[in-house]
Amino acid sequence: MTYKPRILDYDLARVLLVDDDPTSRLTLQTVLKAGGYNVDAAASAAEAVGKLDAGEYELVLSDLEMESPEAGLKVIAHARMKDYKPATALLTTYQNARPALTKHQNFLLIKPEELPELLSSVAYLISDRATRRMERELRLAAS
Repeated sequence: MTYKPRILDYDLARVLLVDDDPTSRLTLQTVLKAGGYNVDAAASAAEAVGKLDAGEYELVLSDLEMESPEAGLKVIAHARMKDYKPATALLTTYQNARPALTKHQNFLLIKPEELPELLSSVAYLISDRATRRMERELRLAAS
């Protein structure tokens, strides 16, 4: 009798990670995958927009500054226009980077020694998105 491993079909939360720095992107992608997330990565705002148009994500994490200082904000704005309303957050490893944030805009300052906190933040953002979606569906059903 040959042992066949059982293949489980888990529906992992999909995360789009956008970062132009290959080292940061690979490190964050590895941490997120180890945390149990299905991660797609993009190296530019244009690539991220293409992925957002082609698929759905529970969370979009974008580096603040890439090919331009506002590239990350453009990715987040594009994600927020999607009907499925993914959770969104900006990432930066720069200590002094603090963009002007609007209401409900999340900003994560990630330092290399704080990677474990990244998983907690990601879990919170995805959970908060799920709660908002449920509340929206309940309001629609009640009306």
